[in-house]
Amino acid sequence: MSLNTNTWNRLRYTVYLPIYDLVADRIFRKYRKRSIELLQAQPDDAILIVGAGTGLDLPYLQGYTHITANDITPGMIAKLKARAASLGIPVDAHVMDGQRLSYADSSFDTVFLHLIIAVIPDPIACIREVERVLKPGGTIMVFDKFLPDGQKPSLLRRLFNQVSSTLFSDVNRSIGSIVSHTSLQVELNEPAAFGGTFRIVRLRKPL
Repeated sequence: MSLNTNTWNRLRYTVYLPIYDLVADRIFRKYRKRSIELLQAQPDDAILIVGAGTGLDLPYLQGYTHITANDITPGMIAKLKARAASLGIPVDAHVMDGQRLSYADSSFDTVFLHLIIAVIPDPIACIREVERVLKPGGTIMVFDKFLPDGQKPSLLRRLFNQVSSTLFSDVNRSIGSIVSHTSLQVELNEPAAFGGTFRIVRLRKPL
């Protein structure tokens, strides 16, 4: 059985912290940048980064003035704050569970979900919370690994996922299935890293 719980994720990402940037930035840098470019946000938009990690999105958000970020791991938020200070970017950062956001309804113009939907224990709870705090007409940018919609994982993939979801992330989640629990509309779904195993998805909340 997978150990994918908040407690376990907080522990393992604390352990991964010394090497997290080396791995996550080197491999995924250009896809983070691409996702942010596809958003085409305004400089004064209220932006939320859920599962923000050490703030690897921040270099591509320079010039934006209303950024809020959260992560469940205190060590990640500490590094994010240091990165924001070094870049001169104002960020309101919090240790917070992405499945239970403490923000008011309709608080943000944009939400980034970069490499979090496949990691968080309950992605449906997360996407519903994101929908709640997003303003009508607002946009969500997702970058993560997904099983193609409608495809069932093979036995080998299901067995591999028992290890992967415990140590890294779930490889059997479908973005279409997750989004179907909301009113969000898929505007874009383009292949990204590893031959399209990772996708960049733009979602919009109806007016």
